[in-house]
Amino acid sequence: MDDRRKLLHDAGPADLETILDIQQEGSIRALSHIFPQDRHPFPRDELRERWAGEMTDPGVRVLVIRRHDSTAGFVALKADQLLHLGTAVSTWGTGLASAAHAEIIALLPANPRLWVFTGNHRARRFYTRHGWSPTGSTRPTAFEPHPELMEYRRPHPSQDAT
Repeated sequence: MDDRRKLLHDAGPADLETILDIQQEGSIRALSHIFPQDRHPFPRDELRERWAGEMTDPGVRVLVIRRHDSTAGFVALKADQLLHLGTAVSTWGTGLASAAHAEIIALLPANPRLWVFTGNHRARRFYTRHGWSPTGSTRPTAFEPHPELMEYRRPHPSQDAT
């Protein structure tokens, strides 16, 4: 891919608040039925600590999605796992997440995995459209009210059904 058109760029500490802004807006828009804001508001301080830890963890790669010279999303990868993928609400439906996903897949090993909220139907449709399938494994999230997460895996393209 031509570097001038590359969407993913390594993130640094200066990107932290922008990542949180994008994540907060998207989470409130997409997950308020799971985390009612009157009882379970977006945990910005806890997530700031988590992102800061991930940014300094040598086993985690944190990236930002850049579009038109501004940050429009975020990604975090660890070993065979897509930890986080989010784009700014203003970009939803534009194809940005799909374009970023193509770059993300190139960075992951064969048969990568991710966890997504069972009740996050938008994300589940996105991942299914991009070749991910639920494994049947579930677990609760650490954040109250502890909704269920589902594991998804994506076969290596050589393992895709024809």
